[in-house]
Amino acid sequence: MNNFPDYEIETESEEQDSGVYLSISDLMSSVLMIFVLLFITVQIQLQAKVNQVKQLEIQLQAEIDKTKKLEIQLQAEIDKAKQLEIQLKKYKKAVDELPIRILNALEGKIGGKGLFTVDPTTGDVSIGDRILFDEGSAELKPEGKKFLQQFIPTYSNIIFSDSMFDRQITRVVIEGHTSSKGSDKENMELSLRRALAVSDYILSNQFKFSTKERFKKKILASGRGEIDANQKIDHSSDRKVVFRFQFRRENFEQFLQSNNTNKK
Repeated sequence: MNNFPDYEIETESEEQDSGVYLSISDLMSSVLMIFVLLFITVQIQLQAKVNQVKQLEIQLQAEIDKTKKLEIQLQAEIDKAKQLEIQLKKYKKAVDELPIRILNALEGKIGGKGLFTVDPTTGDVSIGDRILFDEGSAELKPEGKKFLQQFIPTYSNIIFSDSMFDRQITRVVIEGHTSSKGSDKENMELSLRRALAVSDYILSNQFKFSTKERFKKKILASGRGEIDANQKIDHSSDRKVVFRFQFRRENFEQFLQSNNTNKK
């Protein structure tokens, strides 16, 4: 009988301890749950940062690839510019040497000083009218035709000896010139008829040379009258026929492309 109260006291103590244990267990579970949630949250945020870094790496790589591509394009443009510079120097050298080439070729073939003059800068060839025409006439003299038969093939061969010349020389202008003697109208008509007489003879069936078909496509007759003549003096040197080159006008890139095309 005396033990019964003691049993009840122990039972109540055990129940109290059990309640404390349950409270601690719940608290630990809650804390654990909080840590789990924090861990998951941190993991999600970390993964988001990782994904963001990966995206930035992809963008950075794309920019690097883009920069490399631009560098390649830039180098190509630099190489192209260098090639253009080389071509232009070559072209300028050839054009600068053209007058002396014309002079040497004509003197070697025709000889005879005083028959013609070559402008050392432009390469224009001036032929005195006394060789080709009688005074006041637009009819070619026999010795004029003989001169042209020597002059034209040599002159034409110079143009077509170099593909660069062939490409860049678009016209061979045949200009008739007169002195200041006579009226402006008469001089203009005479100069034009003389230029036409020369071009017509070159194009005629009786005049044959190897480059004729190509040369005739470049011919252009023009009358200058007394425009360049001395207005105060009737000078015989003003009466002449001039062969003048007309060069193509184009930008540098077109020039380079045209020369590269000709090389293929």
